[in-house]
Amino acid sequence: MTDAPLSPVREARAVKRFKRAWDSDFAYSFRRSPVAVVSFVVVAILILAAVLAPVIAPHDPFDPATLNLMNGFTPPMTENQFTGEVFLLGTDDQGRDVFSTILYGMRISLFVGFSAVLLAMVIGVTLGLVAAYIGGWTETIIMRTADVQLTFPAILVAMLIFGIAKGITPPEFRDQMAIWVLILAIGLSDWVQFARVVRGATLVEKNKEYVQAARLIGRSRGAIMLRHILPNVLNPVLVIATISLALAIIAEATLSFLGVGAPPTKPSLGTLIRIGQEFMFSGEWWILFFPALALLALALSINLLGDWLRDALNPRLR
Repeated sequence: MTDAPLSPVREARAVKRFKRAWDSDFAYSFRRSPVAVVSFVVVAILILAAVLAPVIAPHDPFDPATLNLMNGFTPPMTENQFTGEVFLLGTDDQGRDVFSTILYGMRISLFVGFSAVLLAMVIGVTLGLVAAYIGGWTETIIMRTADVQLTFPAILVAMLIFGIAKGITPPEFRDQMAIWVLILAIGLSDWVQFARVVRGATLVEKNKEYVQAARLIGRSRGAIMLRHILPNVLNPVLVIATISLALAIIAEATLSFLGVGAPPTKPSLGTLIRIGQEFMFSGEWWILFFPALALLALALSINLLGDWLRDALNPRLR
């Protein structure tokens, strides 16, 4: 009963906060960019479809009990001559519904992408902060390591890390650990760009007055880096994370396409594309086309959203 009179006040505050956010420069820039709006809608739909795959998917493609080999190679929107069933995007060689496999495969691709970017961001931001703020031999070792890694293509570094990690994993746990090994491989191959950007921004921020004032009042190095410098270098990190998400999803698809990524028991979009290319020249084009189209739409939309975010957070373009 005591909270009832406060509800109109809380509602008014919520409306005021929403209006302030809606009228902000960031929201205005988003509304004025049709590419950003369309990209956001596409990304939101694909992520929502992947999250709700168990609800949306007509079939569970990874449950052998639900598979019927008689449904194999059914074209899209065509009645199967043996079972009479109709599938929206057709079926593959094992009779699995392609639409369902795309939804479940996209879940794995997004999970790997988000997890790998998060791992790369944590490693890169931490090393970039430490290198720039502490300096000396610490900075030299970190940045020379980053320079050495940049001389190799990221996909080759990911394949090397994946091979080493999989090699030291017991054979009976390799399929269960394949996804986590994949995340580790992509994350460790992508931390360099975060570290370089954060280092450059930290070199600028650490000489400003607010950092010097924090030193004068006795703040520790860790507190200054985490509570004062880090919030002021996050804008470029968010932009890189958005673009890196698309690159991580493509890297996962590339590794899975090459057969060193997601296991066949839990196929991602890359695995589905690898399976589909085996039937590309035999007439079953849909097995390859629709997973590739889903990967293209996802990666392209995230990239376009990242490009807009880079411009929106650039103070020189305001």
